[in-house]
Amino acid sequence: MTTKSAAAAARATVYGYPRQGPNRELKKAIEGYWKGRVTPDALRTTAAELRAANWRQLADAGIHEVPTGDFSYYDHVLDTTVMVGAIPERHRDAVTADTVDGYFTMARGTQDVAPLEMTKWFDTNYHYLVPELGPDTVFTADSAKQVAELKEALALGLAARPVLVGPVTYLLLAKPAPGVPADFEPLTLLDRLLPVYAEVLADLRAAGAEWVQVDEPALVQDRTPAELNAAERAYRDLGALTGRPKLLVASYFDRLGDALPVLAKAPVDGLALDFTESAAANLDALAAVGGLPGKRLVAGVVNGRNIWVNGLEKSLSTLGILLGLADRVDVAASCSLLHVPLDTGLERDIEPQVLRWLAFARQKTAEIVTLAKGLAQGTDTIAAELAANRADLTSRAGSPITRDPAVRSRAATVTDADTRRSQPYGERAAAQRTQLRLPLLPTTTIGSFPQTGELRTARADLRGGRIDAAGYEERIKAEIQEVIAFQEKTGIDVLVHGEAERNDMVQYFAEQLTGYLATQHGWVQSYGTRYVRPPILAGDISLPEPMTVRWTQYAQSLTSRPVKGMLTGPVTMLAWSFVRDDQPLGDTARQVALALRDEVNDLEAAGTSVIQVDEPALRETLPLRFADHPAYLAWATEAFRLSTSGVRPDTQIHTHMCYAEFGDIVQAIDDLDADVISLEAARSHMQVARELAAHGYPREAGPGVYDIHSPRVPSAEAVASLLRTGLKAIPAERLWVNPDCGLKTRGWPETRASLENLVAAALTVREELSAS
Repeated sequence: MTTKSAAAAARATVYGYPRQGPNRELKKAIEGYWKGRVTPDALRTTAAELRAANWRQLADAGIHEVPTGDFSYYDHVLDTTVMVGAIPERHRDAVTADTVDGYFTMARGTQDVAPLEMTKWFDTNYHYLVPELGPDTVFTADSAKQVAELKEALALGLAARPVLVGPVTYLLLAKPAPGVPADFEPLTLLDRLLPVYAEVLADLRAAGAEWVQVDEPALVQDRTPAELNAAERAYRDLGALTGRPKLLVASYFDRLGDALPVLAKAPVDGLALDFTESAAANLDALAAVGGLPGKRLVAGVVNGRNIWVNGLEKSLSTLGILLGLADRVDVAASCSLLHVPLDTGLERDIEPQVLRWLAFARQKTAEIVTLAKGLAQGTDTIAAELAANRADLTSRAGSPITRDPAVRSRAATVTDADTRRSQPYGERAAAQRTQLRLPLLPTTTIGSFPQTGELRTARADLRGGRIDAAGYEERIKAEIQEVIAFQEKTGIDVLVHGEAERNDMVQYFAEQLTGYLATQHGWVQSYGTRYVRPPILAGDISLPEPMTVRWTQYAQSLTSRPVKGMLTGPVTMLAWSFVRDDQPLGDTARQVALALRDEVNDLEAAGTSVIQVDEPALRETLPLRFADHPAYLAWATEAFRLSTSGVRPDTQIHTHMCYAEFGDIVQAIDDLDADVISLEAARSHMQVARELAAHGYPREAGPGVYDIHSPRVPSAEAVASLLRTGLKAIPAERLWVNPDCGLKTRGWPETRASLENLVAAALTVREELSAS
């Protein structure tokens, strides 16, 4: 039983909620707006309706305080850039002319104006728009969005808490603007930024905010004394403001470490901390600093990033300990529920008992409410929920779905020799040059070509029984024929089949491997209007039959040029899935790697001489704390090598990575021992090429010269200019020419023009090299 004071204190809340709507209404409205089919007023109406529906749903479920300001047309960090007036100079005219169009110009760019750089939000698959700052940046407050959304919630009669990206995290995520020296540190702008936050807080208080949540997830990373001093100064100054709302400083994704005592001593009114497994150290650390006397603690005991049901009794035990460490303890998920799908109730194809193992945003909300009730009123009041939860946990633990003795036996017999190529890179490279006979600066693409409306319709028609399998396959064959013919005509050197048959680079494989579950409506935002359905890794993994050989062989039959086999790597198969929480990630990675090894060997046996195993998530999954890096990188790079090391020396292994800070993992990239790596580089102006050169990377590389996340068509001269920059870091005999990423999200007209310009640029630079 709990005390009367605990009963008065315990409340349920969330940090944020999925934005898209049950049928991705926001995506459809925004893309309709881009195409001119949805008016600005209609877009605003759709957004307001989705916000109101989310808040009502949360309140009806028993959430006592709903978040506002977390809703975004594209990205909440971009919203913060607007809030603090840090609009890049090249975007100012567009923003001045039309705030909505200008907002999307910053996100996506235009033919004439480059967008902001995009990268991953900590160790998630969510992408944010990187702020560009410099010593001349002038901040100005624009709290209109935050105030308006607060007022919408208050008008519904709800208790609401605005959510802001904190000033320290905002500056730590920023980069020097183009033309600003690379050693400029945006954190030096803190004293200039804090008055803007003070003004926004005052506006929110005037609009009726009692509490404001200020997110500082950057503080869960290793921080220097200077950075911790900046955090101390920021919250000393903001806490000293008169007439301000109460401040709840939130962190998530990992333990706070040295930042915890800084925030615990700050003159703020509460902290929101992650107490799930990855951040369990926060519990002892909070006790070590003497708790939070006189302050509010929001305890993130429900995992906001994965989809397994919560162990309610274990969470209640943690909450019981926390009751003695703060004046008031509220219950929440560990982070925003943005990172999970909306509702398991929409799923129809998952076996009912298995579905009870899963908790999406709505189910997590119910878990939070149950825990808050149990904490406040005693466990007797939630006895039925606890009994059902115990049954669900027991059912999963004992299910034969979760364990395959043959898979586990094979994984246990892996040796170091299984993770090494038979010859060193230099010998392999010579054999591959003889086999492939490629020109200097060979051109290729990353794998996917546009997924047209016709392709999606064909897939829907197959599912709906309107066409049979034979009719669907003829449609795929026709698409592959078109993709191969276009590449040959354009002059691309190493071709791809275009992946017309694939719905998603992870889901497609997950649906063909044992141990995975696929959802029908489990959409999660990746960036902007790009949503994915991460599969669920529920059991042991194996490959029943080849997944890609048939279509790769068919494409190769249409051309004499090499066609790459295309696979998704083991780390990315984990990172872009909802992973098991009942065994170490490294064990799961080894199982996936062995399944992929079988597929790689099957491709080679079928005559495929170039095989690409994509690992865009290698950096993304890097732990947030330095101390945790070595163990992760050891199993992650081993898994990749296990996937790829069973082939002959003359088979060329490629890998691909995009939208991450590659400089942090250059040694790991080297340790993959791939023959060729392609990397995102267009938005970052070839930064990765310089990082590879500084490391002494000895293999071939293709830093991207075409930004595929923007509708811009790069000119041949713009591509050639990037190539010349790349050549300053990577010798011509080791430099490839390719886009940043796959072309799935682009339309055919821009794809054709862009790739024609890419090939033209490669020819131009080849001629320059031969003439020099």
